[in-house]
Amino acid sequence: LVERGIRTFNTGTRFTLDLASMALAKRETHLPVIVDPSHATGDPSLVGPMALAALAAGADGVMVEVHPDPEEALSDGSQALLPAALADLIARLAEVAPAFGRHVAPGPRLRNGRASA
Repeated sequence: LVERGIRTFNTGTRFTLDLASMALAKRETHLPVIVDPSHATGDPSLVGPMALAALAAGADGVMVEVHPDPEEALSDGSQALLPAALADLIARLAEVAPAFGRHVAPGPRLRNGRASA
């Protein structure tokens, strides 16, 4: 299952990330629940805080839009993180995860600002 936000009267973001429903879905189902803060907020500066909140609320994972040149992206460039910002976000998630009894899988390695295997 994926929480991608709900429509509300809030005009500051594209949608409102509903972490309460995410937690309810985790409680009521056996399925993993992923949170998509890129789609919900539509704003790359809000992706990190919402990803951290999702981790704290028990999400099984987060998915985010990433592009090396968001202005050239075919879609959703306005909400995309740069690869270096993704690496920073993964490091922040890994740093706080133990406080919630969680761990974060290793993130991508970056070379010249691009992810590599």
